[in-house]
Amino acid sequence: MSRCPTGPDRAGRRVDWRDDRGQVGGIEVLPFGILVFVIGSLLVANAWGVVDAKLAVTSAAREAVRAYVEAPDAASALAAADAAARASIEGHGRNGARATVHIEHPDGRPYGRCTRAVVTVHYPVPALALPWIGGYGAAFDVVARQSEVVDPYRSGLPGEASC
Repeated sequence: MSRCPTGPDRAGRRVDWRDDRGQVGGIEVLPFGILVFVIGSLLVANAWGVVDAKLAVTSAAREAVRAYVEAPDAASALAAADAAARASIEGHGRNGARATVHIEHPDGRPYGRCTRAVVTVHYPVPALALPWIGGYGAAFDVVARQSEVVDPYRSGLPGEASC
């Protein structure tokens, strides 16, 4: 008597369980599946990196415009806005030196009462971010804009309110 379980299959043929024909069918798909899983994981991680950068940049723009309109003069307003934006970016765990802060006045007026200030913060997000290694390439430039008006009734500013 044979130790290998054998018996007839549905077609009435004798089945030999020691034979491994057809055993590997489909196993060649496993490396492809692993590759898809790795690429999909990197894609999801990069998408989350862009969302996280957008949150950081929006917060930085908000803090920068607030620091700008609360400053006592134009020179300290620029420095305060830049410092606030970079500190906010760093508070979100990102490199503040990579951020670009741009301040403009859409109506063309200089810093003073009733002047609208628009702060734009740019932050580059790498195409591929790997832990402990860093990022490669510059795929996205995340941008946020915030706008505020310098308080017309604030003390310490020259001139009258004209808004």
